[in-house]
Amino acid sequence: MTTAFDPIDLAGTRLQNRIAMAPMTRSRAHSEDRTPNALVAEYYAQRASAGLIITEGTQPSAVGQGYPNTPGLHSAEQTAAWREVTDAVHARGGTIFAQLMHTGRIGHPDLLDGDLHPVGPSAVRAGGQLYTLDGLKDFVTPRELSGDEVRATVAEFAAAARNAVAAGFDGVEIHGANGYLVHQFLAAGSNHRTDEWGGSVENRIRFAVEVVKAVAAEIGPERTGLRISPANTLNDIAETDSEETYTALVAAIDLLGIAYLHIMEAAPAVRELTLALRKQFSGTFVLNPATEGPTGAASLALIEDGTADMVAYGQLFIANPDLPARLKNDGPYNTPDRASFYGGDHRGYTDYPAL
Repeated sequence: MTTAFDPIDLAGTRLQNRIAMAPMTRSRAHSEDRTPNALVAEYYAQRASAGLIITEGTQPSAVGQGYPNTPGLHSAEQTAAWREVTDAVHARGGTIFAQLMHTGRIGHPDLLDGDLHPVGPSAVRAGGQLYTLDGLKDFVTPRELSGDEVRATVAEFAAAARNAVAAGFDGVEIHGANGYLVHQFLAAGSNHRTDEWGGSVENRIRFAVEVVKAVAAEIGPERTGLRISPANTLNDIAETDSEETYTALVAAIDLLGIAYLHIMEAAPAVRELTLALRKQFSGTFVLNPATEGPTGAASLALIEDGTADMVAYGQLFIANPDLPARLKNDGPYNTPDRASFYGGDHRGYTDYPAL
């Protein structure tokens, strides 16, 4: 029987176990150029016993930033700074992928430089608010991307992936989940376009497929992963045809031979679709399962019964840097301090949980 503590081949990279560290926004890039620092390097190095570390969401362009103090991978300074992080992880035997996260309409002009304004597939404002350095503010109506700008955004993802490899990352994960830009194109509620990038399922999945294609062409499919969250309503996303949309998307990306597909389950009711997508996808299948409270040791059974090849853990990795060892020994576990995850001002983003 395969267990979570067995090694796994990830498209040619041998991982020491099947426990992934889920991407969690940390907002520790406090410098004006949005570069990671020594604290970021220490944080990830402490967790190098994970089979795979997936970093916090990292913007592929300046306009892709949606939260205070999140790092980028679109400048030479950022690329150089990430090298300290990857070197620290590799020195402890870890494997680390950078998550590329363009937040699209989930942002605010106060977080962006100059006259930049959040963008999206359509000029549809998300309901809700987000933290800025000046406190909570309403989301704004995004500026609709033109066709040429959509193609330029695809190219920005590829350029950021190239920077990630130059920075020493073992690969990248494209964030196509949780209501951010790629997800906004997938969902009819946020994508009202009538051109090649909207309308039909085939057109709405096009942006995600083109981003995956561009990244895989730039750094190799064996270094490329995709995260999705079918039927997830986070960040005011409205999907009316999740099964059709994600079946078509996974069919398209499976042809590209990418390293892995990472699903964040929005709710237990999505498990049937999760299993269907698992059967569709021929690469490594990573699951961040829907659970009550933080994902715990019980979810390791999902590897044993074949539901997933790897299980991703979020909050427990914050409180337990040596989580694989604790899972193997059935504890003890430090309890995640949720008061430190969410704050009444921007300082709360220092310990923000998995998105």
